[in-house]
Amino acid sequence: MTVVPAQLQRTPLFHRHVALGARMIGFGGWEMPVRYDGITSEHHAVRQRAGIFDLSHMGELWLSGPGAGAALAYALVSDPPRLKVGRAHYSMICTPQGGIIDDLIVYRVADERFLVVPNAANVPAVAEALRHRLAGFEAALDDASLRTSLIAVQGPKARSILAPLTELPLESLPYYAIAEGHAAGVPAYVARTGYTGEDGFELFVHADAALDAWDRICQAGREGGLAVAGLGARDTLRLEAGMPLYGNELDLATTPLEAGQGRIVKLDKESDFVGRAALASALEEGPTRSLIGLSLHGRGIARHGHPVHGPDGADPIGLVTSGTLSPTLGKAIAMAYVPRASSATGTMLEVRIRTSHVPAEVVELPFYQRPP
Repeated sequence: MTVVPAQLQRTPLFHRHVALGARMIGFGGWEMPVRYDGITSEHHAVRQRAGIFDLSHMGELWLSGPGAGAALAYALVSDPPRLKVGRAHYSMICTPQGGIIDDLIVYRVADERFLVVPNAANVPAVAEALRHRLAGFEAALDDASLRTSLIAVQGPKARSILAPLTELPLESLPYYAIAEGHAAGVPAYVARTGYTGEDGFELFVHADAALDAWDRICQAGREGGLAVAGLGARDTLRLEAGMPLYGNELDLATTPLEAGQGRIVKLDKESDFVGRAALASALEEGPTRSLIGLSLHGRGIARHGHPVHGPDGADPIGLVTSGTLSPTLGKAIAMAYVPRASSATGTMLEVRIRTSHVPAEVVELPFYQRPP
């Protein structure tokens, strides 16, 4: 088992992961399972049946009050007041210069109550930015991250596994929607969201109830082939689905426009927001680089930080942000930033892997879409 620093936090499910034979690693300040039986087998289980993930390292920030919607409209690039109660959307919080502090999911659970879910490593930065940006609004922030656990069940059998465990109508719950009730025997908010490219649900439960909920779901999913899955499979799944990862595709030096997420930047909303001027200018000028998908045509796996070259093999023109051998597609894939002039689908580039230049074709994202 990997030795990790003592200062890492542990989720309420830590001992269950150890009992299941998980290999634990440090991630985002937490000691988390990277794999159990193996990344590839866990990946296939999610694509073909269902997998269960412990995501309790993620943050849960509640904003409430008459001005909560307006405060979020000012703080984020999206427009949360447009959300209907029970719905959610993908968003980002940016610096005044347009750089990405974090990407988020925003849920509206009541007229004056929102749930913001940031990435684990960015919870302090997002909470600090939100507190600062709430000034002048009738809104309060409650950081419930350490008293909340998040359990995700993802895959084509996710609904059939969870449905008997809740009174909520999962079949009619739309994608990017959330409902409050009971699930797996405990009070929960159940959202039809995920980070795998498959249908699935995420359960927000009190940390004290996480172990009971986890065990009930695992027991209920046994006949359906539910597999415990770690962060390794979550990463290969999200990469196939073309979903960005903070620290790889997203960071403070990158704007939502460069990351191909310009659709979430609502320059037409009535209120001003942090980063608006910078992003409006960037949109007018057009980004100088683009996030692309690459399909490798030779041996080798492109990894984060590998240089991308033009077809002439001269000086590097970009960098790989994420790469893997796709378990679903059976070939090496990657995402990378390159100049816009080199980003057209079908363009042939090269990735330097050790001492070799491996041909790579620019392809449309996502690499994988689940069957309808």
